[in-house]
Amino acid sequence: MAAGGKSFLADAGYGEQELDANSALMELDKGLRSGKLGEQCEAVVRFPRLFQKYPFPILINSAFLKLADVFRVGNNFLRLCVLKVTQQSEKHLEKILNVDEFVKRVFSVIHSNDPVARAITLRMLGSMASIIPERKNAHHSIRQSLDSHDNVEVEAAIFAAANFSAQSKDFAAGICNKISEMIQGLATPVDLKLKLIPILQHMHHDASLASSSRQLLQQLVTSYPSTKMVIVTLHTFTLLAASSLVDIPKQVQLLLQYLKNDPRKAVKRLAIQDLKLLANKMPHTWSRENIQALCESALHTPYDSLKLGMLSVLSTLSGTIAIKQYFSSAPGTAATTARSFDLVKLAQECCYHNNRGIAAHGVRILTNISASCQEKDLLPLEQDAVFGLESLLVLCSQDDSPGAQATLKITLTCMVKLVKCRPHLSQSVVESLLTQLHSAQDAARILMCHCLAAIAMQLPVLADGMLGDLMELYKVIGQSTTDKKQELLVSLATVIFVSSQKALSPEIKTVIKQQLENASNGWTAYRIARQASRMGNHDMARELYQSLLTQVASEHFYFWLNSLKEFSHAEQCLTGLQEDNYSSALSCIAEALKSYHKGIASLTAASTPLNPLSFQCGFVKLRIDLLQAFSQLICTCNSLKTSPPPAIATTIAMTSGNDLQRCGRISNQMKLSMEEFRNLAVRYGDLYQSSFDADSATLRNVELQQQSCLLISHAIEALILDPESANFQEYSSNGAAHVESEYERRMMSVFNHVLEEVESLNRKYAPVSYLHTACLCSAVIALLKVPLSFQRYFFQKLQSTSIKLALSPSPRNPAEPIAVQNNQQLALKVEGVVQHGSKPGLFRKIQSVCLNVSSVLQSKSGQDYKIPIDNMTNEMEQRVEPHNDYFSTQFLLNFVILGTHNITVESSVIDSNGIVWKTGPKTTIFVKSLEDPYSQQVRLQQQQGQPPSQQQQQRTAYSRF
Repeated sequence: MAAGGKSFLADAGYGEQELDANSALMELDKGLRSGKLGEQCEAVVRFPRLFQKYPFPILINSAFLKLADVFRVGNNFLRLCVLKVTQQSEKHLEKILNVDEFVKRVFSVIHSNDPVARAITLRMLGSMASIIPERKNAHHSIRQSLDSHDNVEVEAAIFAAANFSAQSKDFAAGICNKISEMIQGLATPVDLKLKLIPILQHMHHDASLASSSRQLLQQLVTSYPSTKMVIVTLHTFTLLAASSLVDIPKQVQLLLQYLKNDPRKAVKRLAIQDLKLLANKMPHTWSRENIQALCESALHTPYDSLKLGMLSVLSTLSGTIAIKQYFSSAPGTAATTARSFDLVKLAQECCYHNNRGIAAHGVRILTNISASCQEKDLLPLEQDAVFGLESLLVLCSQDDSPGAQATLKITLTCMVKLVKCRPHLSQSVVESLLTQLHSAQDAARILMCHCLAAIAMQLPVLADGMLGDLMELYKVIGQSTTDKKQELLVSLATVIFVSSQKALSPEIKTVIKQQLENASNGWTAYRIARQASRMGNHDMARELYQSLLTQVASEHFYFWLNSLKEFSHAEQCLTGLQEDNYSSALSCIAEALKSYHKGIASLTAASTPLNPLSFQCGFVKLRIDLLQAFSQLICTCNSLKTSPPPAIATTIAMTSGNDLQRCGRISNQMKLSMEEFRNLAVRYGDLYQSSFDADSATLRNVELQQQSCLLISHAIEALILDPESANFQEYSSNGAAHVESEYERRMMSVFNHVLEEVESLNRKYAPVSYLHTACLCSAVIALLKVPLSFQRYFFQKLQSTSIKLALSPSPRNPAEPIAVQNNQQLALKVEGVVQHGSKPGLFRKIQSVCLNVSSVLQSKSGQDYKIPIDNMTNEMEQRVEPHNDYFSTQFLLNFVILGTHNITVESSVIDSNGIVWKTGPKTTIFVKSLEDPYSQQVRLQQQQGQPPSQQQQQRTAYSRF
């Protein structure tokens, strides 16, 4: 069960508690100064790890200067090691503060008599091109070395020229003629020409440069028709067009021309590869004629490998805007059907091809056409797509080779897409999947189960009648002995949980538990329990967590499982709620709260400094507070019976002018209850904003909890507190929104039902009657009857992002304040590094970082002066875009009031959609504002009754320096 921690502990810590930055650098420096070559090399190659752990400029600058010294005085092997380190640490290069000094030390080697040393130096300069793009001495050395008679040096110069051309417009413009002369020169060997041509792909800095490069490449393609030259030139042509953007349609035509007319297979393959690149990058530049030409080539080619390539380009285009352009023809033209016919004919012909890859692309094209083109004459294609998918499913599910599995993945993805767009096809697709499950190979079964679960999450298509088949299959798998068995048990259990959304029957639970006892390890049981928690089958989950408690290796895992068991038990208590029995509802909620409190204590014990489980604790605390608020609301509704309004309530209401007073004390209690639900909604919003790394399903779950709080507060307001001004338009949900899970579907139906009830009551009756309180209680029970779903982020972090801040100046001791004179401003520099886990940017990427700096006066010293309120505090905000995961900015802060000030720097993140996420961290430093010496002297003299001397009176701030 040790692997159990992997899911939520994997990316929690970014490095062990080892040496601090300076000690680590000193340790490596000792190795660099060693007399033994082996120790020096070992020290050099350990630098990238150091940069990864301490990615701030002050250390990186010192480290690179030490490496530059080694490069200057070491032998060629050491230089090669330094070059490799520089290339590995490319994203840290811009943090070098003394660039001139670094370049000077490296550049001194260019004057060596050893051509290998010069070659390594050129490669070093090329690797540093991003920080020294306009260094003329580097440009000059590269030009000179291109004329060298030593091959190693010329190749290094070509590498450097390519890197500088990508970074510097001036260098690219200057070197272009030199490159073209060398390429066209008779003295240049062919293999060197092949290495020089790719430099031209970087000549895209302006239109004239790109145009002259295209002309040169055009000449080369016609002048040198050998296979290698054509391949290299065409590929460079494509990359140049992709960067300069304006020539893409011409390039597509050129590649299609070579694909059609050039008889060489290698050239055709290269043309297909480049067409795929352009289809991915710029699908909207493809005209109907281009797609038509590609279809014709695919229809007429006798080679399967080329047909496969062309179909992969067409299947890429079929998933983009290009397919709509292809089918939308100008009105009145008769060519529409012929045009559409070619692509459709090709796809239909390929669906049943004996090559699996070709068949998969054919099916994908038909699926994409069915999904994106809703025209009437294209509707029969959906049936073709289904038949093609079913035949591929039968073919691939019997074969466990990697190729068949890859094809099966494409097939199943197409099935999910087709069912999502055309729900009426779901029944036949699901039936064919279930039929095929029995005879399929285990590897295929796992993928098919994932597909079934994905379809069933979107549409409730798995009827109870199908459960029998699934249970039989579960028993069969439990007795098999293949290596895929554990994975298959989890996948099939997930399908069973999705298909029996309401509740698992005792027979199903017994079968699953029996197979787990016979056949599985603890990790499989944990994964199945996790899926049960996700699907709301909490009784099953509780039993599985209970059985795993004694099988874990550490107390943290024990407390984690114990907390999950208690949460499942708490949610299980809520399934016993009955519609009209409010007293039993209160006891169910009380029972659930008891388990939740036990669980939160256990969850807190499971957290560690590296993995504080902050989302889990936040989510559960909010759930506890929500249940308490629901319980309080039911009690408040009951108080209308136990403490009805007094006889004089109407008189009090008329006297005070507050009509709600006639309802008695319930009105004030309802007001408090409404505030409580609004506060909970705000807190759910805060939890949402702090979960930058969560998957979309988890965020949607948090959003649904927030909406349920807002719904109840709106219902209280509309029914009791302010029925006149209640607006139902903004709360009515649009049915068109796509629902991703059964939990969301059930929650949305409860929301709509409650809103309808509240609206009808609001129009018929004046508040407050038993009907109003019954409506509120029913709403609470309806919400609680939907089993809570614990989504993926509760168990598993797939993306991990954190920000590390460094402030300067910073005190040696954190509790010690920084001294600043009150007539000066403090320049606070904030540097930061964005750190990622193993899958950066999986759900969302950081666009910019928002830094908020505020200062608060903690304790005054000296007299109270009347100072404008603006000078009392500092409140500033800046947005910075990280480059290579590093950012820095500065703030100027005033501290006019003498005393100790507390400065807080808080960072939040803005993603590529412009949404702000409060990820933290928050860093605090103290500043002590001191009186400047001259003011102090004047004040002391005034206190002693001496007028300041003439000389002192004339003295200004400038004359002190």
